[in-house]
Amino acid sequence: MLRIERILCPVDFSVFSARAYDYAQSLARHYQAKLFLQHVVEFNLSAYAYYVPGVYIVEHMQEIRNDACLQLQEFAKRPADYGAPPERILNEGVPAKTILDFAEVQKANLIVMGSHGLEGIDRIALGSVAEKVLRKAACSVLVVRSPEHDFINPGSGQDPIRLQKILVCTDFSEYSKAALEHAISIAAEYHAELSVLHVLEDIPASQDLQTVTQPWLARINQAIAAESRGGCPVKPLVRIGKPYLEIIQEAAEAKSDAVIMGVRGRNALDLAVFGSTTHRVIQLGPCPVLAVHV
Repeated sequence: MLRIERILCPVDFSVFSARAYDYAQSLARHYQAKLFLQHVVEFNLSAYAYYVPGVYIVEHMQEIRNDACLQLQEFAKRPADYGAPPERILNEGVPAKTILDFAEVQKANLIVMGSHGLEGIDRIALGSVAEKVLRKAACSVLVVRSPEHDFINPGSGQDPIRLQKILVCTDFSEYSKAALEHAISIAAEYHAELSVLHVLEDIPASQDLQTVTQPWLARINQAIAAESRGGCPVKPLVRIGKPYLEIIQEAAEAKSDAVIMGVRGRNALDLAVFGSTTHRVIQLGPCPVLAVHV
């Protein structure tokens, strides 16, 4: 049984963080989880800082701390009429490392964070915070890339997130099993429709598609039965082609509200981050992606 008890939402006060906070608040409410809202202040002193008297540097740093504290306090009120208030955390340090260290100390089950840029974590830089956290986190990470999503309705006094269609990807590995467990639980919480997708590669064009896909559809149904359907409608799917392209296309065609994928351990994305299926779906997909770490 999936248990989400502690959720960490790192923010930088951008619109991307605001969207991620909507998700974090909603998930915390559904799972009755403790929510941490974290901001990390990073002091980048100029190479010429030694020209400035130390007292002015100390005063400037304190001003930054005070301003960050006020912004975090205001940010925590979004949306002011929904959900329990989070625990606010203001840290100083290198953002990615500080986030990861805090998540480990607090034994977070889930990190929810925004990713900047229209092209996700690919174009921004190899050193982007979201990319580093995604690669090295010991827990699952929900990456919210798009600044707007048409089913988000903040400030209404109701849950701002209405997940209606969830897509989970499977290759029948232990990692996929964990992703399916998350997907069934979340779909049940939100009363969402769940699609379970397996992608076949290198299938000769001469083969009959129904003959090829039928055994895999049966296998998906077996996997679903083993994990229990959780009372939500489940649709098995098999597509043929390049995995990340087929996942993105299915999510777009079905207007999925979230994609859930298993990640092969803490170092999988570290080894080949820009060639991985998970990264490409996060980078190019039409909706947020939950990367489930085992």
